[in-house]
Amino acid sequence: MSLTPWAAAWFLPFVVPICLYVAYSDMKSMRIPNPSVVALFAVFAVVGLIALPFDVYLWRYTHLVVALLIGMGLNAGGLVGAGDAKFVAAAAPFVALSDLSQIALIFATALLAAWAAHRVAKHTGLRRLFPDWDSWNMKKDFPMGLALGPALIIYLATPFI
Repeated sequence: MSLTPWAAAWFLPFVVPICLYVAYSDMKSMRIPNPSVVALFAVFAVVGLIALPFDVYLWRYTHLVVALLIGMGLNAGGLVGAGDAKFVAAAAPFVALSDLSQIALIFATALLAAWAAHRVAKHTGLRRLFPDWDSWNMKKDFPMGLALGPALIIYLATPFI
């Protein structure tokens, strides 16, 4: 894995609250708010200067551009929500290109776990604790922030596991 413990230690404390908020917000309202996406980008823009060598830091912006273009295409095709696409674009600079297969595996696992947990939770007392969450009533749509946020957290925590 190319993610260094140094970079992970710098990014993780700032990224965790944003990712947890994204998961919560997406479950509650089926939306990933733009300010959370901007905050995630701002963390990379500021903390990345400390966490990464400058040449690596600059190249990581290409990850954002590529992910945003792909996300826009998937959104235009109705395959992902706009908030999901924007979140992935803002998260992309945190991921080393050589770690793409690892983040794909982490995301696939997080997606399966999030989907199963969400489907089970909606039939438990947890639903009574949060009866106004829009995600409980979705037939086909799924709050992808519930998987996207934790996937980024797990990726950044991996050097410490």
